[in-house]
Amino acid sequence: MITEINQREVLDTAEKNKIKPDTILKNFWRDNRHFADLFNAVFFNGEQVLKPQDLTEADTDVSSMLKFNGHAETVQKILDVVKKTAYGVDFVLWGLENQAKIHYAMPLRHMVGDAFSYMKEYDEIAAVNKKNGDFHSADEFLSGFKKTDRLHPVISLCVYYGESEWDGPFSLKDMLEIPEKIEPLVSDYHMNLVQVRSSGGLCFSDPDVNMVFDVSRLIYARDYTKINEVYRDHNIPADLGLVIGAITESQKLIDHALELEQKGGQINMCNALEELRQEGVEEGRKEGIRATVRTCRNFNISETDTVRNIMNEFSLSQEEAVNYVKKYW
Repeated sequence: MITEINQREVLDTAEKNKIKPDTILKNFWRDNRHFADLFNAVFFNGEQVLKPQDLTEADTDVSSMLKFNGHAETVQKILDVVKKTAYGVDFVLWGLENQAKIHYAMPLRHMVGDAFSYMKEYDEIAAVNKKNGDFHSADEFLSGFKKTDRLHPVISLCVYYGESEWDGPFSLKDMLEIPEKIEPLVSDYHMNLVQVRSSGGLCFSDPDVNMVFDVSRLIYARDYTKINEVYRDHNIPADLGLVIGAITESQKLIDHALELEQKGGQINMCNALEELRQEGVEEGRKEGIRATVRTCRNFNISETDTVRNIMNEFSLSQEEAVNYVKKYW
């Protein structure tokens, strides 16, 4: 039974211990059903190519040592979620990376991550070959890699949760300044990217994944009317509310979901909708105050007059106005 004191402790936890959205999203995608459904929707038009029961957790640390002309440097690279699936006797590594902001070097990051995954398997194969002494030529011995050895495919996906449309590069060549004559000579690397904000055409089968993408997309569009029409009779699990809050960066929704998760309850979408609406109103109000303070500062209006201006315009007390001026001046 949850007592009033316990409820207060839950709220304090939500307020004081800000759970990182990245942690929430990693936990969500570690579920094999969620992971498989995402990759099937993005790569196979919803066809159930990846089966949840075939997926196993794989090591996310693909850090490696780079050696060049006698110089060696350790480079750390840890992926968010990695799964391995069997195809007969072979396997494929499926790597997922969560991204909340636009990263203008993302294709390079993904290329390095994939390369390190291949390097890690190469090192493992070379170590076994060296231990067994199973070489058929001097070239194999020097390579540590036999003529018949093969690496396994690595397929990486970046899930971009940002509200703004991705305007960064989609491939390595997008990052390069290449003279026209040598462009055909330059090897390219295309990264796989899915944007939550424009994911309406994806065919999800898992209801949890579909709801997370759909509600997040509608929140970005500020289409609260449609959310209310579609989900007003839905009580969604608190853990899904946590994921939606993480994607849309809604701390109120995260706090609310944490409170209800402790109680074993579910989120009523009507109540959550009102919280999101109020949060949006409050954020808009803060942005208005911030813009007013900066405008006053740029026009050399005194702090005293700025306080008076925002008191009148936003119906604030003097203490509140002073705090905002100190914060944004």
